[in-house]
Amino acid sequence: MNANPNTKTRSLNIRKMTMTALLGALATVLMFISFKVPFMPSFISLDFSELPALIAAFSMGPLSGVAVCLIKNLVNVFASSTGGIGELSNFLLGCCFVLPAGLIYRDKKDRLGALIGALSGAVAMAVVSAFTNYFIVYPIYMNFMPLEAIMGMYQAINPNVETLWEALWVFNVPFTFMKGMCSVIVTFLVYKKISPLIHGKK
Repeated sequence: MNANPNTKTRSLNIRKMTMTALLGALATVLMFISFKVPFMPSFISLDFSELPALIAAFSMGPLSGVAVCLIKNLVNVFASSTGGIGELSNFLLGCCFVLPAGLIYRDKKDRLGALIGALSGAVAMAVVSAFTNYFIVYPIYMNFMPLEAIMGMYQAINPNVETLWEALWVFNVPFTFMKGMCSVIVTFLVYKKISPLIHGKK
């Protein structure tokens, strides 16, 4: 006797929601674990919270990746020091990363499609970061730290940087791209091993 298609669909949807929630929980934990990076101002740190979102986008579609980004930021907003502005920026950048990656991979389900999608997402996230930092994040930071102090940290590393806009392109954009690529590399290393678990094939 064949299984009821509606029952099978409901089962798949429940599994998808469950795995998205689990990856969202993992991303939340990873967002709390950050590391200082050499040759960057001390207030900039690296975390790997986009990694579960990228895995979700590849394995369950771009909307699942967006949902993971939303979950981690909704949880972290309760510990926010920026009144939620930093989390809003993080969510927007995460979407810029996982949406192109998930959409391209959905249409071209092979390693090349995954690579093109991930690279496109990393570039989009890096470029958009200049704008979200300049118009959203740093105006909030300036309520706690004067622009002169912020620029002083950048100029201590590169004295040739004269404006905040220039500093963002010299420091933050490459850093954000590198951050995205770290998630890409780890995803390519582990995806084949964990994909069956996500889809319930093991």
